[in-house]
Amino acid sequence: MSEEILVNVTPRETRVAVVENGMLQELHIERGWRRGVVGNIYKGRVQRVMPGMQAAFVDIGLERAAFLHANDVLRPGRAEDLTVEDPGTGPAQGAPQPTPPISELLRDGQEVVVQVVKDPIGGKGARLTTQISIPSRYLVLLPQSRVIGVSARIEDDVERARLKSQVGALALAGGHGYIVRTNAEGQPEEALAEDVAYLARAWALVERSVADARVGACVYEDLTLPMRAVRDLMRRDVEKVKVDSRETCDRLRAFAAQYMPGLDERIEHYSGARPVFDLYGVEDEIGRALDKEVPLKSGGYLVIDQTEAMTTVDVNTGSFLGQRNLEETVYRTNLEAAQAVARQLRLRNLGGIIIIDFIDMTDPEHRRQVLRTLEKSLLRDHAKTTVYDFSPLGLVEMTRKRTVESLERQLSETCHECGGRGMLKTTETVTYEVFREIVRAVRQFDAERLLVIASPKVVARITEEESAAVAELEEFLGKSIRFQADEQYLQEQFDVVLL
Repeated sequence: MSEEILVNVTPRETRVAVVENGMLQELHIERGWRRGVVGNIYKGRVQRVMPGMQAAFVDIGLERAAFLHANDVLRPGRAEDLTVEDPGTGPAQGAPQPTPPISELLRDGQEVVVQVVKDPIGGKGARLTTQISIPSRYLVLLPQSRVIGVSARIEDDVERARLKSQVGALALAGGHGYIVRTNAEGQPEEALAEDVAYLARAWALVERSVADARVGACVYEDLTLPMRAVRDLMRRDVEKVKVDSRETCDRLRAFAAQYMPGLDERIEHYSGARPVFDLYGVEDEIGRALDKEVPLKSGGYLVIDQTEAMTTVDVNTGSFLGQRNLEETVYRTNLEAAQAVARQLRLRNLGGIIIIDFIDMTDPEHRRQVLRTLEKSLLRDHAKTTVYDFSPLGLVEMTRKRTVESLERQLSETCHECGGRGMLKTTETVTYEVFREIVRAVRQFDAERLLVIASPKVVARITEEESAAVAELEEFLGKSIRFQADEQYLQEQFDVVLL
């Protein structure tokens, strides 16, 4: 599989695209005025402990108070018993233990050192943990633990044992815990030792900063997007990293030369006349990623709806008729849809609960193959996913870890005209609302004449198709009614003015 990473840098925005076999698979965006805060460490103060929620709100200097649940508060003795499964770059998850009341863990006004694990999303504040972790290329430092864990994605038992042994020996001097990341597979001990030294320096700097910092200060900030992309996304099978900024390219090469010897040669400056994203068709793909409908090559299509509670994906056959029978047509469409769904979740960065409504299949073997195709297609997704079997209603439920806003919410805003409903009242509906408001106004207030200001479409309907109704209304009320179109008014807006 051919894989390339494209980095597009402009003064106020940086974008990173992951392209596999010529198709856009991931898009990451960082804007200068609003960088993500996941991974940042802050010196915070508990604003309010909420016993009923088993949580506390913490001031870390952001616009909204951040949320810290009791399960994410480090307790003495807890970190030593962690069972690491597949940590990625976040804090390790421990085996379930009874959680004490939040009031026994935190108090109002208490200063705490916390790390952001989820960006503010929608109206919710950032999600925090006191279980600090700092990632590097091959390892994740757990400064409050002594556990040595290995990512479950490294499946070779001999390699797992080697990595655990070598990292364990390197960790003895510092007394900290580490998680061995998937990228460490096959790496020599020297590379692991460099990471341990780097993380030791980083943690020492955090400790010094915490001692001197005021409440709300950021004491550790994760790398910029291009460097994070090289650190987290650049694997041995990545052929090229193309960067359209000479300065950024030089910084990435220096970073890679220090932490990923041998891979720095794959980072090159792109100086072509066409923008690098245009060259690979990325801009067009971004536009399509904001559409609700996703066409399939077979003629079928997906309909993706993102709501506050969950994301739903509906699979339809569309114009695909197949060559054999209906069951075969449905099966082929669902197989293609399973691959497309996996790509769209990754591309659109959709997270949380996801419900997929595949077309109904009667053959159990077909269901099994579709589910297997979905799971296989999700293997290259960097976010953790969990897929469940078909429900009695024929739905597939799954979850995908969400840490930042989806692509749609990063690039779009709620429609000012429909208020996010996705639908507008018809001009006919608004017309009859205007008539009712006229009657209501006349009965409440005394006026000889009335002026109705509304959108051009509504006024056109009233003065043309509803002219007879207006005449009847004037006669019934004994008032003169005039209508004025205003381009500034949205279709659902209108004002009835008494003159």
